[in-house]
Amino acid sequence: MAILITPQTRVLIQGITGSFGARHAQLSLDYGTQVVAGVTPGKGGQMFADVVPIFDTVAEAVRETGATASAVFVPPAFAADAILEGMDAGLELVVAITEGIPVNDMVKVKHAMRGSKTRLVGPNCPGLVSPGDGPQSHGGCRIGIAPGYIHLRGNVGVVSRSGTLTYEAVWQLTSRGFGQSTCVGIGGDPVNGTSHLDVLKMFNDDPETEAIVMIGEIGGTAEEEAAAWAGEHCKKPIAAFIAGTTAPPGRRMGHAGAIVSGGTGTAQGKIDALEAAGIAVAPTPAVMAETLLHRWGK
Repeated sequence: MAILITPQTRVLIQGITGSFGARHAQLSLDYGTQVVAGVTPGKGGQMFADVVPIFDTVAEAVRETGATASAVFVPPAFAADAILEGMDAGLELVVAITEGIPVNDMVKVKHAMRGSKTRLVGPNCPGLVSPGDGPQSHGGCRIGIAPGYIHLRGNVGVVSRSGTLTYEAVWQLTSRGFGQSTCVGIGGDPVNGTSHLDVLKMFNDDPETEAIVMIGEIGGTAEEEAAAWAGEHCKKPIAAFIAGTTAPPGRRMGHAGAIVSGGTGTAQGKIDALEAAGIAVAPTPAVMAETLLHRWGK
């Protein structure tokens, strides 16, 4: 099994008629993902790629197709409402790819989703991939923008704040013949839906996942919290990498959450917490896979 998504997951795309959403909807279809619906208000009744029906609302799409997960490719000004529309329709999973959603909007979303059955991944994230068993793991489930062809079906779980570092870790693993159970890009915004700790707990409970790569970056305390839990509860080998060791305090580095302030959130502080928990820390991104394989005894 995998976590959060499987090859059987029925996916809808919010914003499927936009150029970005359309491009990645087609790539997901090509990967073998069960994209069963698209949603663009005012364009209901049309078809995408001659195979995917488009609806005006998420509720209608869910009712007609049985979709359980969505990818949000909606402009920042409207993305918070799109996330909440998915929650109101009873989706199990909403993956917000959109970058630049105002922090205040996300605070309101987090408050509104409290107690909901809907899990949010993102925003500002690459999404998720659970590889399939076909050639180049075709036939899996891809929600978001990650390049499907670099993935391989296997037993390593990957969780990351950084999209590009996720791809780097996946490619290093695949190149060495070690596939992935599920790869989860949680995004780097300061207010998001799913944390490193959330995903670590899921990987720990997943019998298919035998080892874990965790990629973090400066800012916040999420990595330290995950490390503290893993040190006590996770028996699976974990390798980590923390980006931003040379970042100067007070300067934003890429992601909105990647900023060191008030003496907290430093790369060294995170590395110390990870090592104290028995997690192997890669000194550079070039050796993430090697660090895991050494820790795993492979």
